[in-house]
Amino acid sequence: MAEPERNFVISEPDPDFPGWYSWKLTDPDCYNSFLGRMIVRRGGDGLGDNIARVRMFPERKHRNLGDVVHGGTMMGFIDCSLFAAMRVLDLGPSGFAVTMELQTHFIGGARLDEPLEAQVEIARETGRFLFMRGLVVQGETGQDNMASFTAIVKKAPNQKTDLQ
Repeated sequence: MAEPERNFVISEPDPDFPGWYSWKLTDPDCYNSFLGRMIVRRGGDGLGDNIARVRMFPERKHRNLGDVVHGGTMMGFIDCSLFAAMRVLDLGPSGFAVTMELQTHFIGGARLDEPLEAQVEIARETGRFLFMRGLVVQGETGQDNMASFTAIVKKAPNQKTDLQ
């Protein structure tokens, strides 16, 4: 039997944010670790259960020369949020899925002193692809839009078993 998908993430209730879960890769040398602490949840605070919410907490290392979150950091965060959303929304294994396209529209300069939240939803799912869209928001109630995005993710190939 082929090895089943490895558990790539540690996800357990976050003690500082009730209703949220930690989102941390088991391999600390992967790119995601550069983004720092991330937490995830499904819906809540007026958002439906069809929305995955992923938060990061910008640090000084994420800034550009204008002292706002660097656009590359924002795009990296959005990309990682797509895969966290796959897990949170129960869309199957995300470890070997691949981002095929990511379009980002920056709306504002994200502040370093406040969490950033990606709100991700599935626009359409086919046998092999997920069409996703969302917003990155900031502010106590998520009132400040920082970016909008659309993405196409190719799902991970089916895991083979000795029955296949």
